[in-house]
Amino acid sequence: MRLRTGSATRPVSLLLSAVLAAATLTGCALLELGRDCEGTDGRVKEVTALGILDTRPEGATVARGFEEVDAGCWADSGDVVVYADRTHAFPGTRADVAAHYRTEAVRDGWVPAPDALPGELCFTRDGMALSVVFLTAERLQEDGHGSRPDLTTGAGYSVGVDAYVNDGAAAGC
Repeated sequence: MRLRTGSATRPVSLLLSAVLAAATLTGCALLELGRDCEGTDGRVKEVTALGILDTRPEGATVARGFEEVDAGCWADSGDVVVYADRTHAFPGTRADVAAHYRTEAVRDGWVPAPDALPGELCFTRDGMALSVVFLTAERLQEDGHGSRPDLTTGAGYSVGVDAYVNDGAAAGC
């Protein structure tokens, strides 16, 4: 008896090929998505200990309610990032803050980021990104900190460092 081949085997072969390809791609994607913050405690401590987080212009104070460095890790779509942020209240101007961090960051080995937007204070070093962000009432509200006149008058700001944990990934602005 002769085995029939023909139009019925072609759709089955295509279907099996598609299933195999989808399974292979999905398996890799699931491995990437499965990355999390487990085992990053040491790296979080390293980033938290960076001296640049404790430098501030004369007259700046650690903002009330932000006495501790906000540090941790987040994971999203396969990216794992550790971070450390410190928030300051400063009665001076944004220009004073910018001048301070431009000097101190370079002194500490940070390089102005080539991909930073105009007016953005962002530096890189050893795969990490350092940024200074000025606080606004809207930004504080979005982050659940309510009305904070001590941070929205003068130049309230946050200085933070981000570092990717993924192999070879470098944080940028």
